[in-house]
Parts: sequence; structure tokens; C-alpha cells
Amino acid sequence: MPKQGKKYRASLAKVNLDKNYMPQEALALAKETAYTKFDASVEIHMRTALDPRQADQQVRDVVVLPHGLGKTVRVLVFAQGDGAANARAAGADLVADDDETLKKIEGGLTDFDVAIATPDMMGKVGRLGRVLGPRGLMPNPKAGTVVPPQDMQRAINEAKAGRVEFRLDKTANIHVVIGKASFDAKKLYENFVALMDAIGKARPAGAKGLYIKRIVVNATMGPGIKIDPSAALSAEASE
Repeated sequence: MPKQGKKYRASLAKVNLDKNYMPQEALALAKETAYTKFDASVEIHMRTALDPRQADQQVRDVVVLPHGLGKTVRVLVFAQGDGAANARAAGADLVADDDETLKKIEGGLTDFDVAIATPDMMGKVGRLGRVLGPRGLMPNPKAGTVVPPQDMQRAINEAKAGRVEFRLDKTANIHVVIGKASFDAKKLYENFVALMDAIGKARPAGAKGLYIKRIVVNATMGPGIKIDPSAALSAEASE
């Protein structure tokens, strides 16, 4: 029995595994090799030359993709008083401003994509770490998800518009979704350029010499397509 299905092998046959593609060519190929019945996500995976054990070699930031992620983003806000009122006015899908809602989240309620909190709520939110942490949902100032009540409108608007957090994991890799296979090639490319610009600006002080060793793009469940790292870091948005 083959290790991969027929559709995967057909997609893989279109990819030159020994080639580093230019970004636009690679993204177009990722669209072409998407074979799932659902609208596949387009994923970027980067291998860095950083040492995740070193404090001065950490990468963590956010980027607002110009064309979003192609999905409805559900936002939960931890806030009380003015913060809760501002969150509801800004279109938050769920506002956790009472102990009952907090208990539901502690019990496993995670029907949301982004969690935002006001600073005064972080004491209570911290107790939900075992639920939110493993899912990447814990509010964090560095990710722009801990904000004062007066900034709630902006934070929610950005989250719904396609703000994406990226961070270095324990294996020195960075993984980011930049859209859907149904996006036209130009929109995917412009989202990719925005991401790479943010990655370049987030280069840590402790990064000496080579920064990004390898970049691969693929549609969900599709084959990996290598992108030339130097071309990716110097990519510019088309007119």
C-alpha cells in the first residue's frame, strides 16, 4: 500500500524538490498543488539559524496581512467595565466579564480564534494558562493582545482583518498561515511580502550572519515547495 494517496502523489509530481523557487512561482505552485475538497490554507514554514535557548535570539511579533486570512475570525475579550463595553461595541464575539464565563473557558470552551485582554484582567486570565497556552490563545503584550480599554476597537479590528502572530518555536522554526488556496496569486504574494517584511524587521539582536536558512510553502496536506530565502527576504509588493 502506498504511503501517500493518489492525489498527493499527483501534486508532488508537479514539484521539483531540488529547486529553490522564486516566491511568486512557489505560491502559484502551492495553489496548483492544493487538492483537498475544502479550501486549503497556504502555510509558510521557515527554518532559522537561531538558537531558541538564547534570550537575545527570540522572534515574536505580529503582522496584519493586507488581504486577511480568508476566514471569519472569532474574537474573545477578557474585560470588565469600560473595556467590556468597548469590546461589545467593537464587535467582539464573546466577552468574558464574569466568573461564569471564565469557568466555562477553564472547562474547555475555546470556540474562538483570538483572545484579547485588558491589563487588569490578566490576573484571572493567567489561571487559564493550561487551557489557552497549548492552543496559542493566551493574551500577550508582545502579540498586541493585551491592550487598555481605549485601544479595544483597534485591537479587535486588526484581529478580524487578519492580524497574525509569528514566533520562534523550540526547534528554531516559524510557522505562519498567509491565506487560502482560493486567493488569487497576487493577494497571496502581497500577504507573503507583508509577512517577510515583518520577519526581517523582527530579526533579533543576537542573530549573527545567516538568519533564515530555509523557507517552504504548501497548501494544507499538500507537498512542500522550497522558496529561495534571499529572494523572499528581498521581495517587494507588486504595483
